[in-house]
Amino acid sequence: MINTILVGFGFSATTFHLPFLKALDEYNVTGVVSSRPDDVKRELPDVTVYESLEAALESEATLFVITTPSHLHNDMVEACLKAGKDVLVEKPAFLSVKEGEKLRDLEANSRGIVNVFHNRRTDGDFLTVKALLEKGELGDWKVFESRFDRFRPAVRDRWRENAGPGSGILFDLGSHLIDQALVLFGVPDRVQADVMIQRDGGQSDDGFFITLHHGEKRVYLRSNPFIAGEAPRFELHGTKGSFIKHGLDPQEAALRNGNLSPDVLETGTLSQGETSAVAIESGRYTDFYRELAASFIARRPLVPLSDALLTTRVIELARLSSDEQRTIDF
Repeated sequence: MINTILVGFGFSATTFHLPFLKALDEYNVTGVVSSRPDDVKRELPDVTVYESLEAALESEATLFVITTPSHLHNDMVEACLKAGKDVLVEKPAFLSVKEGEKLRDLEANSRGIVNVFHNRRTDGDFLTVKALLEKGELGDWKVFESRFDRFRPAVRDRWRENAGPGSGILFDLGSHLIDQALVLFGVPDRVQADVMIQRDGGQSDDGFFITLHHGEKRVYLRSNPFIAGEAPRFELHGTKGSFIKHGLDPQEAALRNGNLSPDVLETGTLSQGETSAVAIESGRYTDFYRELAASFIARRPLVPLSDALLTTRVIELARLSSDEQRTIDF
């Protein structure tokens, strides 16, 4: 059993992490770092609430799950590694390639190891796309499109949307889409992007359109806050046909309602001369958290800092491409 401390107690901690930390025998939550002890005690009456990470690092806990705002991640991971602790950190793990390289070097000389929380590698629709590619169902793939759109036309006063380091949709949803694309297709040859602020009063980027070049093949990643209708979540087109899937993976919605496993049967559409329904695989957030536990025990990260470095490199190139309006070699 891994004695674990949650760092932060906001939406991410209570929705995506705590349900699994409580449900799985591999973990034992012994403490929470939070400025809202009353909120913590209502949910976890028996844990210790720490006012600071520094105080929590004095404990016997070996795993620290960092769910704080993005601009705090780098320094917190660094403090944990210097204390010899293991880390599970929300994406983005750091805000620049330079920061990431320093953390990677620090990890190499620490007793602790780091996993980056890319749980959307176990979204059911993503797993279905991955399986179609591995089986060659669509022949030689040519075009892949991944979208994570929302209808949020009004800016809200929260750190993700305010001005400042780590804010903006590219770091938020973009980190997921880029990571998934890198898992499927590897490192691109070139990056071309349009990163935008479109909402009235917007202080941080609220939309993006990124093109990853893989030879003659193209990966399109995008998000926009003005999409009220349901656009495809995934499109995959190849020499033998096309696959299209609408709607978001249902696991997040289930977690919001207190359920670890959604009771939803999803389908996508496969077109190969004729059109047929394809059953979408069940998502595996629970298995992902089990595999994370196994990785800490085996001392081999499941989602290492090196993966996060590639994602951050794409983000940096996307911003540069957008600023300079040109395509940039990876």
